[in-house]
This record gives sequence, structure tokens and C-alpha cells, in this order.
Amino acid sequence: MANPSALHLRGVLLDGTAEGERVGELWVTEEGRISLDPVPGAETVADGGWILPGLVDAHCHVGIGPDGAVELEEAREQGHVDAAAGALLVRDCGSPVDTRPLDDDPRMPEIVRAGRHLARPKRYIRGLPIDLEPDDLPAAVAETARANPWVKLVGDWIERDAGDLAPLWPDDVLRAAIDAAHAEGARVTAHVFGEDALPGLIGAGIDGIEHGTGLTDDTIAMMVERGTVLVPTVINVENFPSFADAAGDKFPRYGAHMRELYARAPRTIAAAIEAGIPVFAGTDAGGGIEHGRIVDEVAALAGIGLGPARAFAAACGDARAWLGRPGLEDGAPADLVVTTEDPRVTTDTLRAPSLVLRAGTALIQV
Repeated sequence: MANPSALHLRGVLLDGTAEGERVGELWVTEEGRISLDPVPGAETVADGGWILPGLVDAHCHVGIGPDGAVELEEAREQGHVDAAAGALLVRDCGSPVDTRPLDDDPRMPEIVRAGRHLARPKRYIRGLPIDLEPDDLPAAVAETARANPWVKLVGDWIERDAGDLAPLWPDDVLRAAIDAAHAEGARVTAHVFGEDALPGLIGAGIDGIEHGTGLTDDTIAMMVERGTVLVPTVINVENFPSFADAAGDKFPRYGAHMRELYARAPRTIAAAIEAGIPVFAGTDAGGGIEHGRIVDEVAALAGIGLGPARAFAAACGDARAWLGRPGLEDGAPADLVVTTEDPRVTTDTLRAPSLVLRAGTALIQV
């Protein structure tokens, strides 16, 4: 007897990289899994178009709003918005809200978590991080790593006495902390706007840098040598002038520094791309960035040096492989997006998908 929940898709199958494609078909089982073998009685829901794995927002904050932590139901709404925009996999780069109770919601994206931000007292946004003194960082990192595949450090933030961005952690503490995470099988990334925190973080073996607007030729070379990845959150960098304005007369050095970082950000990110640093697409949704803007980030990366095909890969198959999640593989969750044009050529086609499936459940169907 035909299974009414089994689905059939036919078109150009993309693996989510810049080049991998084949004309073919796949099926979705009643359990919401991809099958490369026919499923009898499956309903054809896509016949033509480009079929790709769900997009990835590699820097997202489900559970944070403009005023800080949100209630769980608002976090659910944030996730629904991300998934409906095609971001069916998000790396949550720090949230004070435990969103695990949402994992059974079929309209939520899959979330790869980093626990809460780790910061020093009064050196990050109030209410978001776990506040620690340096000597306590390695143990806190190990504890976070036992519960999450990623750990998120605040690498730099305004230091009030200096009146400007400054590193939070001594180099020896960073080495011990990152070693502790790696011993637990987790990876570590850090928020960094400025220049001074980068050598210590990269030298300590950190796996990723978020934002990275303070990169220089020397720290770019360090990242290339060590294989450190960059998630530049280009659309969030657009907020730097407002951060500078908010500093006002109280922190003029910080304001001037943020405007300088903003002005050179396109050149900085382009230099990192040209040097060969792996770059992935992340919006920094939560707080000052609305959820559901992954395609805006893809377009920004395309325009800043990656080009459309590589920017697409940075938010799809390449990002999935980096996070250890499958694409169009037999038995994988049926997290699929169907577009009417080739997204490696026309980024804007991602803004109006004809079909979005999360584990076989249709979120968008045109």
C-alpha cells in the first residue's frame, strides 16, 4: 500500500559544494530520511529545479534577542524563522537558554551547540556569559566541552580603563583551556573584533575565529598555517558604526577603533579568503541581527571575494562537512531545499525556494 508521507524529488542534485552535481532523483521515506533507492508509492513533490542539502548558519544565537536572553517559546520562533529561510542546520555560538527541549519540534533546525559564552566579569554583554576569572577558564571549558561539541570564548571586548578593545585571557590560560576542550573531543571558537587577541588565540590552537575584523597579514598567515577557520559575519559588521556611535564621548578610542575596523573590513576579509583560510557563512542572528538572514550573508560573502559558487558552498555542503553533518546521503535526514535556478550562479534564487523539507516535513512548498 502506498505510503502517503513518502516523497519523490527529481532534478539537479547538488552536494552543496561549488562543483558537485548530477541529474538524478531521490526519495524521502516515511521516517523523514533520504533514500537513493525508489520508495514505492512516493508522491512527487519536485520535478525539475536544483535539489540541495539544507543551508547552514554557522554563527547563530537561538535564545538571544535585542534585550538579552528570551523565553523558550521565543527561541522556538527564532528557530522556525531560520529553518523557513532554508537554514536547516545552525551552529549556536553561545546562548544562555537551554534550547534542547526544542529538538523534537519538527519545524526547528538542527542545532549544533556551544553552550554559554565564557567571559571575564564585566567584559561582555550582561546576562549572556558565564563570568570567570582566568584561573577558572580551563575547568569551565572542559565542563562545557563535555556537554557540547563547541565552546565559545569571548576573545576581546572593551576594557574600560583602556577605553578600547583588549584581550580577555593570558596566552598560557588559553593554551590550557583549548587543550582541555580538545581532550574532551570539542572544538573552540572565539568572538574577536580587534587585533591584539588574535595571536594568543591562534597560537593556542583555537579552531575558529568569529568576525576577525582585526586580522593582519601576520595573523592571516598564522591561521593558514594552523588550518584555523573564519566565520566573518559580514552582515553584522555593518553594525560597527552604530557600536561606535553608542560609545560616544565616554570611549572615544573604542569608537575610532570600531570605525577603522569597519572601514577596512572588506579588504581584511578578502585578504583572508585570498590567502586560503576556510570561510563559512554565519549571520550572528540574535541581538542586533534578525533571524532568517542566511541568504543575506551568502550574498555578502559572494560580493566580498568568494563569488556566488564558493559563497553557496560556505553555507551548504562545505559547512555541513566542517560540522560533521551529512548532505544528500542515503539514510541522512531529509533536510532539503529546492530552488528554481542554480544557486551557485544566482544567489537570489535561495530567497524564494520552491520547497524546504526538514526531516521530510514541508516548511515551504510552492
